[in-house]
Amino acid sequence: MTAIPQGRTRRAALVSAMCALVVTGTGLTGCSSGDPDAGTNGVGKLSADKIQSRTRTAAKSASAVRLSGTVVGNGGTYTLDMQLKGDGGTGSVTSKNGTFRLLRVGEHLFLKADAAFWNRQDGKGGGGGSAAASKLGGMYVKVPTGDPAYKRFSGFTDKDVLLDGLLTLHGTLATDGRHEQNGVRTVRITGDKGSGGTLDVSLEGAPYPLRLVRAGNAGTLRLSDWGKDFALAEPPQNETVDYGKQLPSS
Repeated sequence: MTAIPQGRTRRAALVSAMCALVVTGTGLTGCSSGDPDAGTNGVGKLSADKIQSRTRTAAKSASAVRLSGTVVGNGGTYTLDMQLKGDGGTGSVTSKNGTFRLLRVGEHLFLKADAAFWNRQDGKGGGGGSAAASKLGGMYVKVPTGDPAYKRFSGFTDKDVLLDGLLTLHGTLATDGRHEQNGVRTVRITGDKGSGGTLDVSLEGAPYPLRLVRAGNAGTLRLSDWGKDFALAEPPQNETVDYGKQLPSS
């Protein structure tokens, strides 16, 4: 039997000790044998279908999320920056008619925009339209539940409804390698090689979705602040207008 030189033995022992120190002190496994799943949540080893299932479960169980980016749908393109949780949401939406804020607390939905936005919504550009715009501009307008605008915009403030609609890839699912989003390692899954959308799922901690490219060039969204709570309350009464049964032209 060939004897192992003492120097090599000491070096091997030193490397082992250093790896043990790193693992114990930081929870990292950088001294592993090159396993790409070392130190991850393990979803990278799963099939694309199972990854999608895991990420949907994680998203649904999270108490809150921030969603930003663009969505093409409902007859237009919307740029969103929304904070969402179980009982409502708040944030801004930009459409071709301008930027407005949405706030929903329970079933009560409020929309805040400037006078120019309301004047364009009315579509008259003068007379009664200007009077209504002046009244509504800069105020939180309570949207009646029977108004078409309620159905259109409340979905932007509903965490479960919005994520259920967005986190579905179309076509045959497949994995598409390892990536990174804002310094977080991810595994990417695709629908029909990308034409059905792509989704980057975190490999660190809970398998939350971090970036979604929607099918058919229907927008790109970033999902962050998972589980991070935020204040949600109805606006003060002196900043609120209850317009009645229906808003100006919806």
